[in-house]
Amino acid sequence: QVQLVESGGGLVQAGASLRLSCAASGRTFSRFTMGWFRQAPGKERKLVAAINWNDSNTYYADSVKGRFTIARDNAKDTVYLQMNSLKPEDTAVYYCAARTALWDYNSNNYDYWGQGTQVTVSS
Repeated sequence: QVQLVESGGGLVQAGASLRLSCAASGRTFSRFTMGWFRQAPGKERKLVAAINWNDSNTYYADSVKGRFTIARDNAKDTVYLQMNSLKPEDTAVYYCAARTALWDYNSNNYDYWGQGTQVTVSS
């Protein structure tokens, strides 16, 4: 079992920055690929960014490329999502998720989830 706890969400104005954190516990964090998903009201949960466990290769959705950065600190069992130049359309609940294989778009293929953290960007 892996427990994931997100933090760092909040209400900000457009153009601001936030850093989300996801702290893991329970199993060897370095063996897990980590993903950040988001879900806006009435919309499906979508992958925003991911980082592989084995080579730290990363993925970014087109909508966040150049603005968001995913990083992991295996010594702290934590994955981060640095979000810059936030836009109102970034408003969503952000979830971190873990799986042992390489990153995948499909949220159904992730084994462990955090409870989510709300990010609200006002215009």
